[in-house]
Amino acid sequence: MSKGSSDFALTLQSIIETAIDGIITINDKAIVESINPAAAGIFGYSPKEVIGNNIKMLMPEPYHSEHDGYVHRYNKTKQPKIIGTGREVKGQRKDMTVFPFRLAVSEVILNNRVIFTGIIHDLSEVKRAEEEIISLNKELEAKVNQRTVDLEKAVNKLLHTNISLEKEIKDRITIESKLKASEVELKQALSQEIELSNLKSRFVSMASHEFRTPLTSILSSASLLGRYVQGIENKNIDKHLARIKSSVSTLTGILNDFLSLSKLEEGKVEINLTSLNIDDLCLEIIDATKGLIKKEGQVIIHEIHGDPQPMLIDQRILKNILFNLISNATKYSSDKVYCNVYFNDTNMEFRIKDTGIGIPYDDQKHLFSRFFRASNVTNIQGTGLGLNIVKHYVELLGGSIHFESEAEKGTTFFIILPYKK
Repeated sequence: MSKGSSDFALTLQSIIETAIDGIITINDKAIVESINPAAAGIFGYSPKEVIGNNIKMLMPEPYHSEHDGYVHRYNKTKQPKIIGTGREVKGQRKDMTVFPFRLAVSEVILNNRVIFTGIIHDLSEVKRAEEEIISLNKELEAKVNQRTVDLEKAVNKLLHTNISLEKEIKDRITIESKLKASEVELKQALSQEIELSNLKSRFVSMASHEFRTPLTSILSSASLLGRYVQGIENKNIDKHLARIKSSVSTLTGILNDFLSLSKLEEGKVEINLTSLNIDDLCLEIIDATKGLIKKEGQVIIHEIHGDPQPMLIDQRILKNILFNLISNATKYSSDKVYCNVYFNDTNMEFRIKDTGIGIPYDDQKHLFSRFFRASNVTNIQGTGLGLNIVKHYVELLGGSIHFESEAEKGTTFFIILPYKK
């Protein structure tokens, strides 16, 4: 061999040895004659373990059993099946795991010998990435479908007579049914959902203001009727007047919840920071919750632990938070309700505790969702908005909220608010 030929052979061998893709050569009997490190690494063997063996050792069934027949037919008929083309096939590693790879086979006649060269590119990472994309798409579809269901419930309760909004919902459902087609359609559906949510928020705000005026008139009229019939002994009149006032109060509370939620979603809640006087705040909260206490011995116990620290906070929002949680505690419990305040070095913490019906474990992950109500309170009046609003308010104050609960043993809510000096 000449020096030029020797140098060329060494250069070619060096290129094969350092190639990123795997390169394998076999003879016309399917016996491996060479395998570069990349190919050996792909299959988990050392080159010595493969060279001299039938190439089918790198194939899973049924290709393992069929390969000898394929080689025999090709040698006899010269009609290729994969030679001269590239295709995706399956390989089997030393540890018997099966993986996909891209195979390109070519036939070379060298020194009157037939040699087949296979170029191998491992597709495992590509397939894994494809599976992750499919999985992420499924998760996105599930989230969109879930949000669709939640939004439909809210709209059906508030806007069942609004024909134009029903059309928007149907269009949205139609768009979402096509999300599987492409990622572009998914983005369009999410954009539609945002637009519909804004429309819903505007409608809720408008409806809350429009309903408040007639409700105020009803309450005023009921109060006037009560004055007109003073001195008339008729228990039915008093009972019905009390029922009217109670119903108006309930509707007003529901409208307030919807209006608060609308303002929160639109970012229209302004923070007014004032210096906190914890004693005055606690007295106001206790006084406001007196009407919530049940007659059969229910009491609200309030204590302050630690040294109160000077801080700035929006006391109106804080009162709404505490009133909502305490009213829930009295509603779902017939025993003592605790409202304790703890001061430490970095924050102030409220703990609202009751010993009532508790929250079922399966429902706890949804507790702060809009319109969600636990499965054990379906017979108790409520909208499912209170805790969602409370969570928004706490976050507006820069704090956090969590809870601990067990069915039939009660619930404790923890509100942590950092000091703002």
